[in-house]
Amino acid sequence: MRNMLITGGAGFIGSNFCHYWAEKYPQDKVVVLDLLTYAGHRENIQSLENSTSFAFIQGDIGDQALVEKLFTEHQINCVIHFAAESHVDRSILGPDAFLQTNIMGTHTLLKVAKKFWLDAGVANHHFHHVSTDEVYGSLTEDAPAFTESTPFAPNSPYSASKAASDHLVRAYHHTYGLNVTTSNCSNNYGPYQDSEKLIPLIIQNILQGKALPIYGDGKNIRDWLYVEDHCRAIDLILHKGKIGEVYNVGGENEWRNIDIVNLICAKVDAAVVASPELLVRYPHTPCATSGDAKSLITYVKDRPGHDRRYAIDPGKCHAELGYHPVESFESGIVKTIHWLLHNQRETVNQ
Repeated sequence: MRNMLITGGAGFIGSNFCHYWAEKYPQDKVVVLDLLTYAGHRENIQSLENSTSFAFIQGDIGDQALVEKLFTEHQINCVIHFAAESHVDRSILGPDAFLQTNIMGTHTLLKVAKKFWLDAGVANHHFHHVSTDEVYGSLTEDAPAFTESTPFAPNSPYSASKAASDHLVRAYHHTYGLNVTTSNCSNNYGPYQDSEKLIPLIIQNILQGKALPIYGDGKNIRDWLYVEDHCRAIDLILHKGKIGEVYNVGGENEWRNIDIVNLICAKVDAAVVASPELLVRYPHTPCATSGDAKSLITYVKDRPGHDRRYAIDPGKCHAELGYHPVESFESGIVKTIHWLLHNQRETVNQ
């Protein structure tokens, strides 16, 4: 039985993982620690709070006294570390918060884990660190995809802070013997994602009849991973992964940003037109007046240091874990659009 501390469990990927784990492993205890910043929403996990095996604590991963209290009270033997400042644009405008949370916050968790596990002689423990493919830098269009041995070359304050946290996790394994694993994932999408990210932003703006901002020429390429596939990968890493190892988790779905936006425009238009209820609920969307969502596409100045392409070689996950994504981008985006159409936050119609 696991007593799990899930940091950032009210955020996008963390909340999806909480739902996934509660359904698949109801015998395990799940304790969520989340500061509930702009990207964390308690309602994401509210349906889980009736369970006696689930607990929510609002707090900072950098608060060592609080983290130690949770380890003591809940006899934590497994940490899944999602909590992070994660938006590149925000890191450009204000990098300090990224260094504080992603580096110092991670270090606080590692210090507490060492104290309560290694120093106390607890052999059966696991610290899993969730990271990003952005630590590897940028690829040209014809370059081979990132592998676990690709040198780090972060290009934004966000990716630099995540690279630093990856190194700390590695160091705590090699120096102290902490049982750790790390996963570096590609761009996630799906339910509960904050509206500042590309896919929910585009969907929300279509529904509001607002401009769809596209950086530069729109040809930046990302590998997209449906969030539940990411949860499956972490599950496999926890059960089959080798301690001390890094696993790159990809969706095997490389798309140009502009192609994603065009696809979403067509899918949202079709979904809204097919539903009289949605036409009434979202009167400002172009198709409510016989328009076309693509008319909202607006090219804007590229952001500084914008990485051109990310791509993950998932060979290690295939060979060692038997992992393959279930969702294609086409199937995953349909599920995502349906969820967002029926679960928009109150800000949409304001």
